[in-house]
Amino acid sequence: MPAIEVGRICKKISGREIGRLCVIVDVIDRNFALITGPKSITGIKRRRVNINHIEPTKEKIKIARGADDEDVAKALETVKKAKQK
Repeated sequence: MPAIEVGRICKKISGREIGRLCVIVDVIDRNFALITGPKSITGIKRRRVNINHIEPTKEKIKIARGADDEDVAKALETVKKAKQK
């Protein structure tokens, strides 16, 4: 399982958003990734983060590379609805 990939849901383990969940939107290089919460859902705004500051979970959503916050929110809602069934 590639841990750092687009769509992977991660947990922040460092910084002011420690303990909150986020989604990897893009992999910048081997040290940094672009993440989003989105802010309306988890309180994490889109930002570049060191991959040592996030912990990947087993969950993954299907989004395109560089997806905007609205697309990420829609994907999270469909996953949430599928789990409730």
